[in-house]
This record gives sequence, structure tokens and C-alpha cells, in this order.
Amino acid sequence: MAEISASPVPAGVVQDAPIPGQQPPSIPGQEPAAPEEPENKSETLYIQNLNEKIKIDVMKASLRGLFKSYGEVLDVVAHGNLRMRGQAFVSFESADIAQKAMKEVTGFPLYSKPMQISFARTRSDAVVKKLDNEHFDEHKARREEHKKKTRYTNPLKQKFKAKRMASEMDGAMAAPAPKRPNVQMPDEYLPPNKILFLQNLPETVTKDQLMALFSQYPNLYEVRLIPTKKDIAFVEYMDEASSGVAKDALHNYKLDGENKIKITFARK
Repeated sequence: MAEISASPVPAGVVQDAPIPGQQPPSIPGQEPAAPEEPENKSETLYIQNLNEKIKIDVMKASLRGLFKSYGEVLDVVAHGNLRMRGQAFVSFESADIAQKAMKEVTGFPLYSKPMQISFARTRSDAVVKKLDNEHFDEHKARREEHKKKTRYTNPLKQKFKAKRMASEMDGAMAAPAPKRPNVQMPDEYLPPNKILFLQNLPETVTKDQLMALFSQYPNLYEVRLIPTKKDIAFVEYMDEASSGVAKDALHNYKLDGENKIKITFARK
């Protein structure tokens, strides 16, 4: 029998992308090899190399539409987190359907990226619920236990943990930056406020005395004493203009004939 060589593709000719469900052409005189039965055959397919720029809901709908021609699609799982980006799981009601779909769809360029497909290592929740519902709770418990055990052994998480620890160590070894003093604006330069802050009051002062003193100026609203600190108080006017007039008039006023009252605008 003459030996047949594959002719090269002429320059400028683009080969068609594989189409799901279409078998590749056979070479004349060559018998196709019998497919080997995979050991880890499963009802769920694990798909990689998906286009990460496509939104998750759009990608899930596209995968469901692509695979539904092979049989009922029980579930499509895809996540946008860093660890699961570009990956998805598609579950069918039988492993034979999943195998046929994998064989015919592997390499199909979904959103310009050829899909890499293999069998998932474990059954999905949707498959167990459909085919073995009485053991669903046991299945969920095993999955949660596995998730806890691998939470900190995941290679990607270990990489980020090591990077974070290295960053913290570098920060600890670096010389601490000098702490800037907390400079507070002097009371005398605070912006206008309708509330006045009174200091250096006689400890025997009463609310009535302050009301009588500050009511000489219009638009007085309230006088508030501080029970735990009797040498300070707050006086509030209806507006900033009125409080400014009272402040200018009564600052350094000797309420008891000796100590001068210090009056400033309250801090906002």
C-alpha cells in the first residue's frame, strides 16, 4: 500500500474551527483506533481555558446552549473569583453523555479560546441530587469537610499568603517613618460657629447667670453646662453672626470680678 502524506495547508488559507458534533475526516486506508475507556469517567465535565473577559452569566448561558444538544444539562457552575476564573463545570445525567460531549467539543473555540475539557474528579451536587438523592446530605458533608481541609493548602492561596508574609516582613525590617506631631489649630483661630465654647468659668457659676449674661445679645438659643467639669460651658445662638457678636463683647469678661472668661468658637 502506498504511503499517504498529509499535504500542507496552502499559505493564506485559514482552516475551519472544529464544530461540535462533527467528526474529523478519516484518512483513506487507515482504520480509526478504538477509543480507550477513561478510568475517571464522570457525569460532570471540567472545562478550562475559557475567555475571562466574558461575564459569568453570559458564559454560563453560552455553555448551557452549547452542550444541551447532547442531553439534559443538570447544572453549569462558574465563578468569577481569582482561583476559578476561566474555568467551569457542566453536569449531565449520565457519564456516557458527558463522554460524548467531551469528545466532540474539546478544542471548540468558544469566544476565540479553544476549550480544554476533562472529567471532573468528583460528582457535582446537581448530579447526586438527581441520581442519588438519598445520599445527598452525606455527599454535601464530605464536600464541606474537603473544602475545610484544602482551604489553606490551595497552591494559589499559599502563593498569596507567602507574598503577604514577605511584604509584612519587609515592612517590619524597614525603619519606621517618623511620626508627625498632631498639630491642632489654636482655639483663637477656629472658624465661626453658632456655638461658643466658654473656659475658665468660676466653679460656682449657674446656668441662670450665663443665660442672663448672654441673653443681652439677640438670638440666644441654649446654654449647656458640663456637670463633670464646672469651669467650662457651651452657649448656642441661632446663627454664627449672633454668636460672633456675643463672643467679641464678652471675651475676657470677669464674671466673678477676678477670673477672665475665655470665649472661642466651638470646634465643628
